[in-house]
Amino acid sequence: MRGKFYSVGIGPGDAEYITLKAKRVIESADIIAVPVKKYGEKSTAFGIVRKAVDMGNKRVEEIEFSMDRDRSKRLQSRQDGVEKIARLLDEGNNVAMITLGDVSVYSTCTYVNRQIKCMGYENEIVSGIPSFCAAAARAGISLCEENETLAIIPALTSEENLDKALDGFDNVVIMKAGRNTDRIYSCLKRRGMIENAVVTSEIGMENELIEPIAQGGEYGYFTTVIITKKPIVTESGIIKERTEK
Repeated sequence: MRGKFYSVGIGPGDAEYITLKAKRVIESADIIAVPVKKYGEKSTAFGIVRKAVDMGNKRVEEIEFSMDRDRSKRLQSRQDGVEKIARLLDEGNNVAMITLGDVSVYSTCTYVNRQIKCMGYENEIVSGIPSFCAAAARAGISLCEENETLAIIPALTSEENLDKALDGFDNVVIMKAGRNTDRIYSCLKRRGMIENAVVTSEIGMENELIEPIAQGGEYGYFTTVIITKKPIVTESGIIKERTEK
């Protein structure tokens, strides 16, 4: 009998963000599939899970997903990962693949789940807390109120697309922004919106950082920029509540 495949969002950083359902699914699965960019590397997601989940003698299988700039290599890596998971399912194992944040937001799990589903395997997606929601909560601001609109875009988008997002939406979330904050800053300065943006990095992790956007900042991979319709930073650089009283 084939096993069942679970795509499990574990939230961003803090083990307390893991939902009760995610914890239950991971603990009941036969195998935890851990996505890595290269076999043998440390997994941030797995490190978080180990703090909240009873591992027992749980079997752990690394699944390599290349981040090579060559798209054909990335696609082949995904296919190899899917085939490895399929073999584990064919052995009768229930497999839970973990991913930071939520499965539906820029997650490799999405590609895997789609292909596994097309191959006829039973599957389930377990939603997690999205990183940008946790970031907004930690910053003490809301992402959208009443009839406001919200756009979620990747940092690698063109400046033209960033302008379109800012023109077309009230509030904008830019994910994976670590290496692009200077470009984002320049765009906001040109538009007179510096006070409308905040940088959040490594939310829920040891080096968590929340600060006004500035030129020359150095941030890691887990960085999100939140831009809102109303200013969210005072002249002294302290983030303030943006809801009007």
